[in-house]
Amino acid sequence: MREKIALASLLIILALSFVLSGCSIELPGFGTTSPAKTTTTTPAPITTGWTPPPTDGGGNRPAGLPGISDVVPKVSPWVVSIQTQTVGYDIFLRPFPETGAGTGIIIDPNGYILTNNHVVEDADTVKVSLSDGRTFDAAEIRTDPTTDVAVVKIDAKELPSAKIGDAKKLKVGDWVVAVGNALALRGGPTVTAGIVSYLGRSIQEPNGAVLYDLIQTDAAINPGNSGGPLVNMAGEVVGINTAIASSGQNIGFAISIGSAMPVVQSLINKGYVVRPFLGITMQDVTPTLARRNNLAVDKGALITSVSPGTPADKAGIKQGDAIVKFDNRDIASTSDLRQAILSHNIGDQVDIGLYRGDQQVTVKATLGESPQPGQ
Repeated sequence: MREKIALASLLIILALSFVLSGCSIELPGFGTTSPAKTTTTTPAPITTGWTPPPTDGGGNRPAGLPGISDVVPKVSPWVVSIQTQTVGYDIFLRPFPETGAGTGIIIDPNGYILTNNHVVEDADTVKVSLSDGRTFDAAEIRTDPTTDVAVVKIDAKELPSAKIGDAKKLKVGDWVVAVGNALALRGGPTVTAGIVSYLGRSIQEPNGAVLYDLIQTDAAINPGNSGGPLVNMAGEVVGINTAIASSGQNIGFAISIGSAMPVVQSLINKGYVVRPFLGITMQDVTPTLARRNNLAVDKGALITSVSPGTPADKAGIKQGDAIVKFDNRDIASTSDLRQAILSHNIGDQVDIGLYRGDQQVTVKATLGESPQPGQ
């Protein structure tokens, strides 16, 4: 679980600076008021025939709407627990086993399981436990660190599989349920519930990857929940539980299933993720870098290298250029540029606005296909 997000990064990326601003409001009835008037009354007698109010047999929910207890049986059969083991070394360089726990979602009856990359990353062994008590060794694992998505294949058939929902239909305030192997507790998955707190968040993970289009929820997410489903009240997967803000309360994040499924499809079909590709390395423009490169701007994406033969090279982009526009989108950082590139398709032709020193230049680039890992 990547729950330990640095407070400074969280404030920048999640724009939560208002929490520290000392903002307060005065609630009606809690200001300075006149002294209350005292009224003397005669105590009412206690009656011996009092009975408690009737219990709401409908579970305190409007008729016709499913409750959380209705959702759980739909979800539990296709939620799996994942146990990992890696080899660590003590201060005397003696090896010892390190164990980890996470959650997975069966997305295909033939044994394809969706989880987080950070659940299985660098693991020496990965075991998957099903709701029926069976345990399987992972036959194959395919990962994408950029999106923190992974697919684990087990040798099993005719498994119950998840229903995939439409995360685009979510609204802030909608009820959601998180199911997962929280704290690796014995006896089955843990179920928590909450609401959608925000849509479209972005966070930066400890490995430097920036995750976009996240669902923020106040449903409790704990270590071991990573890779598990966030579901709507129809029992459909709308997100993959991924991270929490350790510096706050009730702030968790799930990868939108709409963003994850194209990655999953590419991992299963190709073994890696096909993405639009420009062919550059870059870093954020800072005032110091702007002065060093004689740039007329102090924000944007500074090009540190251009690979030969790539779309950037063919478009005439050079080392030291600062990209500030990408297809009419303002670019203030490398994160902005990465997101802008990924929002396009391979083969798209885009206008790129940049500064070369104090000269403003516009070039056209045709986005290519990202090379396979190892190329």
